Amino acid sequence: MTTRMFTSPLFLGFDHLEQMLERASKTSSDGYPPYNIEQVSQTGLRITLAVAGFTMDDLQITQEDNQLVIRGRQTDDSQGRIFLHRGIAARQFQRSFVLAEGIEVRGAWLDNGLLHIDLAKPQPEVRVRTIPITRNTATANGTSFGQVVDSKPEKA
Repeated sequence: MTTRMFTSPLFLGFDHLEQMLERASKTSSDGYPPYNIEQVSQTGLRITLAVAGFTMDDLQITQEDNQLVIRGRQTDDSQGRIFLHRGIAARQFQRSFVLAEGIEVRGAWLDNGLLHIDLAKPQPEVRVRTIPITRNTATANGTSFGQVVDSKPEKA
């Protein structure tokens, strides 16, 4: 059973946001691999994951709708090796991040055991809409709508 967060009739069209929050709460609580998220510019973000021991061939990054998914699968190369202590395990992982609308993945690179993923968040465009109030001129089905006029603010 899910608890609905936006039950007020004042929250119209927030179903998608509620679904994203639910998806984010279901992501793995496992702390592996550790990661940082940093703001590198006014519109730029960077996710850095510590993936020591993984090669580029072991890693996969996909974007599934608004979800960024990073998967790592190492092959077990212990054939013929005798370990006196094995503290570094060949471990697979999946780490997911829910992205806001409009966020773009710009690129990714692997450097010294750190996987960096650059993201860009767009600057919101300010829109002003004038909605005219018209007289009630009922049509055959009983409804009538005036024309909506979009206008962009003047740049200073």
